[in-house]
Amino acid sequence: MSYTSIVKNEVSKLKMEKAENITELSSIIRNIGKIKDNIQIISENSSVARRVFSLIKELYYFTPKIIVRRGYNFHKNYIYIIEINQKKEIILSDLSLIQENDNIPKTYIYADEFLMKAYLRGLFLACGSINDPKKSQYHLEFIVDTLEYAKFISNLLNKFHLNSKYLKRESKYMIYVKEAEKISDFLKLMNATNALFYYEDIRIYRERKNMTNRLNNCEQANVDKIIETAHQQIKDINKIKKIGGLDLLDDKVKEAAIYRLKYPEVSLIELSEIISLETGKNISKSGLYHRFQKIKNLAAKIKED
Repeated sequence: MSYTSIVKNEVSKLKMEKAENITELSSIIRNIGKIKDNIQIISENSSVARRVFSLIKELYYFTPKIIVRRGYNFHKNYIYIIEINQKKEIILSDLSLIQENDNIPKTYIYADEFLMKAYLRGLFLACGSINDPKKSQYHLEFIVDTLEYAKFISNLLNKFHLNSKYLKRESKYMIYVKEAEKISDFLKLMNATNALFYYEDIRIYRERKNMTNRLNNCEQANVDKIIETAHQQIKDINKIKKIGGLDLLDDKVKEAAIYRLKYPEVSLIELSEIISLETGKNISKSGLYHRFQKIKNLAAKIKED
């Protein structure tokens, strides 16, 4: 079972107030319903079909017809069709589905925060999907039919600071959220508690793994820099040594050169500790750096000459 199906299965079992159920049903039928002589709601998700079936029975006190067919796609999933053959006009009026303006519902459908959440919950059940955080990048999306409706949904999501965006995809429109934290907020908004715990566990694991990789990369970069610096210092020392200039150096500078040749791969701070330990004279990393600067300057002068 996909992660999207797991989330829909959990959300479809939530117990909500009557007004929220009306709003949720409005969103579902708006997006996967067909309105002709009757109302048909078509879904490949059995949990969504059961949810619609239960909401119709609970809100309008009759049992809708349910049809199950084998799909025509590659996987041949079942298709669930809920047929509403009674109270069509009452239902469409209650759910604010009789109007123009791209079937954007009247404000009573999403009048407060709880109803907005209910509408987004229905939207997700109808046409939403979330990538499994374990398998791919973070991605939440909804596919809708018109630009005006895509703008409406995006604005609704952004009332909860989810940073959604939308774009055209063939003849449809996709509203999407890419940020892991915002997708987590959306799961929380829908009360998908178990799915949220799973999502957060994977998200925390991935963030820690990425942090470890960044630290390892940073450490490797530091090691490479240390080796490159030490290699350049040895080249400078050998250049001075080649013309017999090592004995002409200041005693402290000569000492630094001898110890660098003796310990060619250690860092500057490690070399300062070695010199301090073996000579009994404390030398700081900064002091050692200045000695190598003198060696570098002399080597550059020799090169010029």
